[in-house]
Amino acid sequence: MEDILDAHLLERNHKLFLFTPLGEEIVRRSRLLIEQSEELCDYANNQEKPMQGTLRLGIIPTIAPFILKEIHASCRRQYPDLSLLIKEDTTDMVLKFLEEGTLDMIVFALPYPVQHVYTRVLCRDYFQLVLPKQWQHKGIDNNLNQLPKESLFLLEKDHCLTGHALQGCELNDSKKINPFYATSLYSLIQMITHHPGVTYLPTLAVNQGILSGTDLVATAIDAYRDIGVAWRHSSFKKNNNQLLADLIQKILVEIGS
Repeated sequence: MEDILDAHLLERNHKLFLFTPLGEEIVRRSRLLIEQSEELCDYANNQEKPMQGTLRLGIIPTIAPFILKEIHASCRRQYPDLSLLIKEDTTDMVLKFLEEGTLDMIVFALPYPVQHVYTRVLCRDYFQLVLPKQWQHKGIDNNLNQLPKESLFLLEKDHCLTGHALQGCELNDSKKINPFYATSLYSLIQMITHHPGVTYLPTLAVNQGILSGTDLVATAIDAYRDIGVAWRHSSFKKNNNQLLADLIQKILVEIGS
């Protein structure tokens, strides 16, 4: 490749190889070209057969566990010839994979800064304040500033849910936030159960039974996130992406109602 391009792509010594900045960019662009060529072949083979072939879908962790079963069941029923491959990862990562061509479409939460992709909002997912039943009489569900110190538990900051929840939280004292962050919504439930505290959960998770078997209650608040999808403007699978987005939107509306 260096001979063809007449460029220096690797730094070499007797122990290792390192990509030069140019080499890293060549790898990135080459990967995209390979993915696009594979996508083009798939499109040519299935252009007259909607929802056939392979579609690679990325979903963030605060959404995936609550819709995966329904997506798979609906796709098998409505689109039996579609091979749906699903990857769960953080928003930054699924966007990266989408831009690289490793994923065809993603389901994520908005608002979120994105570039060079088409986005579509599917539904509004309101947050709920979750707390122990015995704390209800303290009025905490109406005034978070009455919380004990370090009793608000949140997800790690690479999960966009934390930012979305805090935007709608009228919390004036950051000392109320516990310094230990959870890695999943299920971890949050364990943390506020065994170390009494509160957290925010999306209605999507609450309606899917995440609080079942716990002594926790949820109170609706006037804050929300939008759940949406995104795909590349240049994608050859726009029609399939639209159909899958319609299917996911129907599932989200049914769960949220």
